[in-house]
This record gives sequence, structure tokens and C-alpha cells, in this order.
Amino acid sequence: MSSQSSPGSVNGITPFQQMVASCSGAILTSLFVTPLDVVKIRLQAQTNPFPKGKCFVYCNGLMDHICVCENGNSKAWYKAPGHFNGTIDAFIKIVRREGIKSLWSGLPPTLVMAVPATVIYFTCYDQLCAALKVRMGERAGEAPLLAGAIARVGSATVISPLELIRTKLQSEKQSYRELSAVIRSSVQSEGWLSLWRGWGPTLLRDVPFSAMYWYNYEKGKAWLCDHYNTRETTFTIAFISGAVSGSIASIATLPFDVVKTRRQVELGELQAMNLSPKASSSTYHVMKRIVAENGVTGLFAGFLPRLIKVAPACAIMISTYEIGKTFFRKHNQEKQVLVTLQTSNT
Repeated sequence: MSSQSSPGSVNGITPFQQMVASCSGAILTSLFVTPLDVVKIRLQAQTNPFPKGKCFVYCNGLMDHICVCENGNSKAWYKAPGHFNGTIDAFIKIVRREGIKSLWSGLPPTLVMAVPATVIYFTCYDQLCAALKVRMGERAGEAPLLAGAIARVGSATVISPLELIRTKLQSEKQSYRELSAVIRSSVQSEGWLSLWRGWGPTLLRDVPFSAMYWYNYEKGKAWLCDHYNTRETTFTIAFISGAVSGSIASIATLPFDVVKTRRQVELGELQAMNLSPKASSSTYHVMKRIVAENGVTGLFAGFLPRLIKVAPACAIMISTYEIGKTFFRKHNQEKQVLVTLQTSNT
């Protein structure tokens, strides 16, 4: 009913309400996952100090960020003095020495880029999935597969230039006021396509992940709703479905993740030094190099850390998103009832 009274609405909620729900989910996911990655980066910096000019990838569960090392002790959120004896010890010492706020010191880059990317991604997925289900008829069950892939291409395309520009700003110690000058210099020297450098490796991992994630999530959610005899997606159903589908997708796309991370770091370092990428740094050559150096198992490096991070991040994000949509759907239904009653009384 509300869908009829609200142009552009899907399943009883408007695109704007979908954006608010996904934004809330992205912020909550970042708040939960960021402390874990801050501690992980501190431990990594302690074991293998990051040399000047090198890059590492900071992943908050929603998306990756390339971080350029300016010097041995730069950027306190990933390089801190002292010695940590493990994860728990690192949590305790960081809080004692720097305060509890320091556990969220990696949050700004997330809020600047990951939140808008997530809003675009989830809103586009819902809109596309609803439209494709109508058009695909008997094959509507496969709509999440296609909608997830297309939505990820869209969000990755929008965010990719921002990631490279942010890396350049960070490496050259420039302010955000100089952003337009950075864009102009990149475009003049290498053309507009230079802003999308690294876009291909990102899609190789993220598009298959997104397609599998949404397909398995929708199937799992439908099965659990049927099992518990409910038409409403509860927090528990969404959380379990999100965790399981996220785990399956992360395992299946792990080789692409390893290649993408390796190439992303290389591209970040070249960008920081204003150098053009070599042919040997293409996705295919990076994959060949990994297999030659570490064997086929090298393509599955970081299996457990990726699973530990992706599963809860997917579960928190999707369950929060579903609860937000449920809230707005009920709000719209109540509003529609009031309008109907007022109309009938007059």
C-alpha cells in the first residue's frame, strides 16, 4: 500500500529510507570492526616495521584503504611505541596509554569513503533486485546474483578515483583544499582513465563476492523464514544468513583477494612515487608471481583472518540494514493507515 503512495519505493520503503538504513549499518559495522583492525595493524607494525614509501592495506570490514608510510613512526594509529604480547595485551596497553578513543583512530577514512560506498551499494542492490525480479519472471530467484554484481560494479566505479586521490594526498602531505589541483595534474599527465587505476583488480574480487553473497543471503534468509514460519526478517535470521553467506563468498573469492591486495599495495606505492605501473604488475602477472613464489597455496594466504573479519562484518551490516528497513516499513504502513482513516472520516 505504501509502495503505491510513495513513488520509487521498493517493498514499502523509499530509496531515501534505504540510504538511511544502509548508512546506519555501515557506521555500526565500522564502530565494531575498526578497533580489531587498529590492533592488528599495531601488531603488524611491531613485528615488521613499515619502511618509508611502502604501503599496506587497512581493511575495516566494509572496504580497503591504501595507507602510505611516511616514516618509521608516522601515523600513530598504525605505529605505536611499546611492545605487545598479543591481541588482548595490545587492547589493554593501547587503552591505558592512549585512551579508549585511540581504538577508533582508524575510523575517519572509513566514514569518508566506506559509508557513501555502502549506501550506494545497498540502495542500488535493492532497487535493481526488485526491478529484475519483475522482469525475469520464472527466473526471479537468480535476480540477487545479477543485482549484486551490477551494484558492486557501480559502487566500485564511483569510489575507485577517490581512493587513488586520497592515497596521493596522504603520500604528498597535501590538504583536501588541493584536491582539485591533484585531479587536474593526474588527468593532464595520464588522462581520465588514470583515476580508475586498480579498478580491474577490485572488480575481480568484489563482483564475484557480491554476486555470491547476495544470492546465498536471499536463499538462506528465505529458508530460515520458512523454517521459523515467519514472514518478517528478524535480526537473528539476518545475522545468521549474513554471516554464512559472507563466509562462503569470502572463501570462494580468496585468491582474487590475495591478488587484489598485492596489486593494490604495488599501485599505491607507484602512485606515491608518481610512477606509472609496469606490465609486470598486471593482475595476471601478479597471480603468476604469487604461484611461482609460494605455490598455489599462496593464493589462499590469509584464509583465517579474512574469514574472521568478513563474517561478522557482513552479519552486522546486513542485520542492521534489515532492522532499519523493517522500522521504516512499519512507519510507512502506520502513516498510510492514518491517512486512510483521515480520508474516510472526511
